[in-house]
Amino acid sequence: MSISEGEIRELVQRVLAQCGGMDLPGAPCPGGREFLIEASARHVHLTTQAVEALFGPGARLTKKRDLSQPGEFLSEQRVKLVTPKGEIANVAVLGPERGAVQVELSLTDARGLGVAAPVNLSGDLTGAGDVYLVGDHGMIAAPGSVIAAKAHIHMTPADAARLGVKDGDLVRVRARTSRPVTFDQVVVRVKGSFALAMHIDFDEANGCGLGRGDMGEIVT
Repeated sequence: MSISEGEIRELVQRVLAQCGGMDLPGAPCPGGREFLIEASARHVHLTTQAVEALFGPGARLTKKRDLSQPGEFLSEQRVKLVTPKGEIANVAVLGPERGAVQVELSLTDARGLGVAAPVNLSGDLTGAGDVYLVGDHGMIAAPGSVIAAKAHIHMTPADAARLGVKDGDLVRVRARTSRPVTFDQVVVRVKGSFALAMHIDFDEANGCGLGRGDMGEIVT
């Protein structure tokens, strides 16, 4: 798979930002306490059955590009979200397939659709809102699928030990952006395959003036 010059440049900039300007891309960042903050755009996760219903029998998600978390990718497929009060077209589908359909929106998106979306950790569909999904081949109902994802930090066990936190902790994070803010109740997620990064939605990103390469730090 070929990588464009722009994609290489973006990858190098991200690594340098995470490593505080170290001149060896890919080198570890021992002792660093800051981490990249990334804005997560509206997207959906689909089951294998939902993929086939939306895009045709035997269809599978086709990778367009990898995402920052290992194993996750943006697919070539897109869907439309529909409710009695509105619709949003061209919504990204992320892979790989999951065990449940999940639609992650900002609260602004959800209100525009007339959906009451709880602020939950990704994967928690308690109280989730209802929506219809439309693909190239068909439409499905997705009751109990819509949430606004709670801000969270992905990290490895080594990162967690260095930062003095553990999986499931709620922490405060100071975003060092053009409009610095402190996020409360940010969930720590620890797994060996994770890459250190904090994820917020577009409402939160716009509120703090998030720019590419902006960093955050856990504060007391």
